Amino acid sequence: MESLVNFARAPAVAILHPALTWASKKKVNRLRAKLGDDNDPLLLTAINSASLRFQETNRPEPLFVDPYAGCFVSPNVKMDMRQCSHHYCLATKFIDDKLLRTVNHIDGVNQVVLLTDGMDTRPYRLSWPPSTVIFDLSPERVFRSAAEKLAGVGAKIPRNCIFLHVPMESSGILQSLRAKGFNGNRPSIWVIQGLPVMTLASFEEVLFSVSNMATNGSFFLGELPAWLAETEIGIKSSTGQWMEKLFMSNGFRVDMIGYDDIARNLGKQLAQGDYKNILFVAEQLQFSDDQMETWRREFQRVEEQGDEEGFEEL
Repeated sequence: MESLVNFARAPAVAILHPALTWASKKKVNRLRAKLGDDNDPLLLTAINSASLRFQETNRPEPLFVDPYAGCFVSPNVKMDMRQCSHHYCLATKFIDDKLLRTVNHIDGVNQVVLLTDGMDTRPYRLSWPPSTVIFDLSPERVFRSAAEKLAGVGAKIPRNCIFLHVPMESSGILQSLRAKGFNGNRPSIWVIQGLPVMTLASFEEVLFSVSNMATNGSFFLGELPAWLAETEIGIKSSTGQWMEKLFMSNGFRVDMIGYDDIARNLGKQLAQGDYKNILFVAEQLQFSDDQMETWRREFQRVEEQGDEEGFEEL
């Protein structure tokens, strides 16, 4: 993913949600930590998201509880305790629920691939079933910084689960995942939330890679920056049609999810303000490269076996 590698070294970062605003001065005595490199845009963006999770965790009736988000947050952070739910937090809740429903209720789905900002705490805070293998693809320097802080507060992966990191800067993402043990013949679920994306071409490369590795029936869900669709304005007639064309060209059937629908279903009020992300769920309709290769070998074996039996009869 050369375009992602270049982006990881660039001086600017694509922000996937608006900058934080804090309405009150209420402090909560939870896990806190000092900020890292103030000049690292990838790190600052990841901390921004962690701050939103920390804020949500400390609401009277939170959408979810992230007991580790506070270890990434500045000790003097100000809390916004308004009742409205932020788009990002609604998306996080939706993704959490979809992940757990899938791995707990669909046979054989024990591979989870998280495309993140490096501070995703899902491997630690969600109740994964035994034998779940979780891969995190994210910026190396952010992940290492986060891992140190998480170790410092005693965060642990659930027993009998495996957690593996693949640096976003890796020269071959497909090969790196396979080297870590990813099996393209087994079902998987993929999530993108927070992974730095600089151009439409870089996301297309991500989508192409997921399509090559995900088996038929696997899921890909998460958030995309809306400006990806805007780069083709004048070509597409709507965001929905643009999404459908993009995903279907890679073998996925896709549905866009409304943040207002999630809020309404949860009995929450959606926060005001412009949030330029697209929440989606996609299902893989075609076969992975590994599935195709397995069947090719099997077909070849059967064909050769048939030839041998025919020769013996002669």
